[in-house]
Amino acid sequence: MKPLQALKKQGQLTPLDMSFAQLICRLAANESDELTWAAALASHATANGHACLDLTREAGRNIYLGDAAGSVTLPDFKSWIAALQGLSVVGSPADYCPLILDEAGRLYLYRYWKYEQDLAQALNRRAGAAALAVDEDQLQKDLHTLFPASSAKPDWQKVAAAAAVLNQFCVISGGPGTGKTSTVIRILALLRLQPNGLDLKIALAAPTGKAAARMQEAIHQAKQGLPVDESIRDAIPEEATTLHRLLGARMDSVYFRHDQQNPLPIDVLILDEASMVDIALMTKLIWALPEKARLIMLGDKDQLSSVEAGAVLADICGKEQLFSDAFRDKLIRLLGEDLPSRSGSPPAIADSILLLHQSYRFSDESGIGRLAKAVNQGDGKAALSLLNNKHLPDIHLHASHDTIAEEAADSYKSYLTRIKAGADIDSIFAAFNSFRVLCAIRGGPNGVTLLNQRIEQALAARNLIDAGSDYYAGRPIMITCNDHGLRLYNGDIGLLLPDPECGGRLRACFQGSDHAVRRLAPASLPRHETVYTMTVHKSQGSEFGQVLLVLPEEGSPLLSRELLYTGITRAKSRFELFAVDGILLAAVQQKLSRTTGLQDLLWGRQ
Repeated sequence: MKPLQALKKQGQLTPLDMSFAQLICRLAANESDELTWAAALASHATANGHACLDLTREAGRNIYLGDAAGSVTLPDFKSWIAALQGLSVVGSPADYCPLILDEAGRLYLYRYWKYEQDLAQALNRRAGAAALAVDEDQLQKDLHTLFPASSAKPDWQKVAAAAAVLNQFCVISGGPGTGKTSTVIRILALLRLQPNGLDLKIALAAPTGKAAARMQEAIHQAKQGLPVDESIRDAIPEEATTLHRLLGARMDSVYFRHDQQNPLPIDVLILDEASMVDIALMTKLIWALPEKARLIMLGDKDQLSSVEAGAVLADICGKEQLFSDAFRDKLIRLLGEDLPSRSGSPPAIADSILLLHQSYRFSDESGIGRLAKAVNQGDGKAALSLLNNKHLPDIHLHASHDTIAEEAADSYKSYLTRIKAGADIDSIFAAFNSFRVLCAIRGGPNGVTLLNQRIEQALAARNLIDAGSDYYAGRPIMITCNDHGLRLYNGDIGLLLPDPECGGRLRACFQGSDHAVRRLAPASLPRHETVYTMTVHKSQGSEFGQVLLVLPEEGSPLLSRELLYTGITRAKSRFELFAVDGILLAAVQQKLSRTTGLQDLLWGRQ
């Protein structure tokens, strides 16, 4: 165990990883190096976002243990596998054991192997199933009404809408401004226009409260201009909820009120921001979904994956867009336009995947759009050239980190002066949400923790806030743990504001998806933190007019292409980056890879 102790001291293994390895060895009555390493590293992999440990990658790896301890080499693949096979604690996929080793050399904690298997089986069943009772003549007529002639050939939004109505399962993935919301509002109209469509029980959900609020507001605005009868427009649902609230979160439990035995009472579920959903939560959602219900997922497969284990949306979307010949022919008949063909016989899941590429938010001249594309394609030199292009007014690169706090204070002045002037709460929230500082990491001089303090000091120096106590007017807060009793969840953001109905005493104000404001006493809040700046991960599901993204001045394994892309695409009108050239280029080149077996289960070994 000495090498493991050295890694624990370095922070590369946690006490939980160590305890798990010791437990597995006791259960197996075997303290071999092969089992000890396998158990500790499998635990560590899951905690770091992987669904499993890939022994083919780990085998033979040399691990540095520190100057005093030197290094250790992990077992080679064949001897490692041979040592694990036959142990009572390591089973094959047909067994019920703490660890599961599959034929590809992936080692799972049983719970995550079970999640992956259940999710893949459920999605494969849905992917091969047509939705019930679709009137294709009515669908064809309504598609042409709701999607007038487009210069885009084919019109992938129209294709996606048709597929979502025809299929029991559909995924629509695209970057910002590619029309996911305008497509889904038309899908909702198409469903309502089907025979008995007004009787469908439709639920709208997202992983976070902020994402649900954005979804609700977007649908409310978009449905007003639909060319349908008012009765159909009124029947399109607007109210969106979080997944935890939809499933019925239980106090002090990882399970939900709705499951296989108590399924959700719905016919259609539309899930937004699906890239944020980890494999455990997605599997529990599938467990709770009635077998015949439609599931329509929206998201951006190129964004950061969930904080917890898995890369579910990216795995589902696979490598490329291709339809089976039969489904392609059906779409051509319905839409009256040709679709590209692909050679080979794709798996059933292929007919459920729709990728939107054309951005309607960012023009060809948009710096934000061009920068996001360059980063997503891994072209660091092009990204750096765009950021240094003085003719692109919507993007800017700061070479020095010295002015971050002052730049942030300039932008936050807007909402704080509104508070002092007694403005209405909606305008205060709108001004606050028009700007945000995002960080790649939490620690270090340019991480969330210290930058929040520096920005707070800069605002206090300008007399915009009174930071003499933990509670002051204008302090932005983010909830960092779930409190089902108060209906506050990890990631919810509020503002401390004077409440005229309570004699001006401070209340923590949280704006709901319907813009209704909940006011709570600050002392009653669950664990929370100041949020002038937040991690890119926490910003997913949000959009801001202006974004200031801060990268550390030294390299970090957390920096990646996906993190940069996600940070850039939070901005609608202006994006500024604090980064040195070398760190930026390294981040663009670093593509995240989550170890899972889900894509193989859905698409086959590619």
